[in-house]
Amino acid sequence: MITKLDKNASRKKRHARVRSKITGTAERPRLNVFRSNKYIYAQLIDDTKGVTLVSASSMEKDFTGESTGNVEAAAKIGETIAKRATEQGLNSIVFDRGGYLYHGRIKALAEAARENGLQF
Repeated sequence: MITKLDKNASRKKRHARVRSKITGTAERPRLNVFRSNKYIYAQLIDDTKGVTLVSASSMEKDFTGESTGNVEAAAKIGETIAKRATEQGLNSIVFDRGGYLYHGRIKALAEAARENGLQF
């Protein structure tokens, strides 16, 4: 009998596979991305200490966007996380797409972060 996994279970398997290979350090933190149907979240994580250094999401009160769950919102979050990271002196990061395909909102966030000074 063939069992079919749901999309989120498949994503979690991909994410676990990627996470076994990459880690974030204080000099080069991990940019983790999570997207829901309504919002998108990004955070820079130092895995050696287990702390979040910088975070941004479309759920914040000061987020200025018409919609919170589309490509434009993801690009704004990418800009925000890049600006907050450079303020803390973080320029080089490791990108963790969270098991999502590099397409759409994930791609928009990554490209906006690159354009605003993050290197990965």
